[in-house]
Amino acid sequence: MKLASYKFNNTISIGAITNEGLCPAASHYNGKNGLMRFLEAGDTALLDLSNKINTPSNYISLDDVQLLTPIAKPNKFFGVSLNYADHIEETGLDKPEYPTFFNKQNSCVIGPGDAIHRPRVSEKLDYEGELGIVIGKRCRHISREQAASVIAAYTIVNDVSVRDWQMRSHTWTLGKSFDTHGPVGPWLVTSDEVGDPHILSIKTWVNEELRQNFNTENMVFDCYYLVEYLSQVMTLEPGDIIATGTGSGVGVKMKPRGYMRPGDEVKIEIEKIGVLKNPIIAEPASFSFIN
Repeated sequence: MKLASYKFNNTISIGAITNEGLCPAASHYNGKNGLMRFLEAGDTALLDLSNKINTPSNYISLDDVQLLTPIAKPNKFFGVSLNYADHIEETGLDKPEYPTFFNKQNSCVIGPGDAIHRPRVSEKLDYEGELGIVIGKRCRHISREQAASVIAAYTIVNDVSVRDWQMRSHTWTLGKSFDTHGPVGPWLVTSDEVGDPHILSIKTWVNEELRQNFNTENMVFDCYYLVEYLSQVMTLEPGDIIATGTGSGVGVKMKPRGYMRPGDEVKIEIEKIGVLKNPIIAEPASFSFIN
């Protein structure tokens, strides 16, 4: 099932996207982070929405809605560094013994079609196409074998990075957390539809130029290991997002550098999930404020 957050008639709602259009979920999931609350409701919510899908009169045309980021404010939003062999090779760094996680602050999250800002303080704006894991069940100290059962869905993440600010801190958090630098979407695809998450092709374009073309089969630490590893440290909760790392082809390693500039468009496509597009603009003056 494709689960989406959307705006229709000035109301934020969630629903399922099918070939016939968009089928709204129950209205008590309306509002920001309704999809997180939907995930918390578990199988009951999924069954109710499945029943609504079988009633064509419920549908809304996709042309009449604005798709939003599926989860506007995840409680936790993690990235993983150096998780693909080809990306490790292009960086010249050693293969890690354990996964290295960093935080992307949830204020960076935007949705499909929303503008990524090139910040005033840097021109070193880079893309990273990534598969995103979305947690569906509250869990702690789970095994790798249990990990699949707590993953509700998968999505597309662009781990936008400001390279000079990233290198200023060992944690990388600042360079990964600028406002608008966490595009997620265009929807969530439930685990049963994705199947094995470790055989998915990922492609990233800047404008019409294909920059990245890799496959999740080349992860160093696979999805289930990442979930197991994190759960040894903290309680994972519905709506938490784990961006699983990127392959080779990032702009910082191109000659000349392939950084994104205002007027560009970045597009990421992941097999069985869909396409996430975002334009690049200069950071607006309105992003200086106190309120």
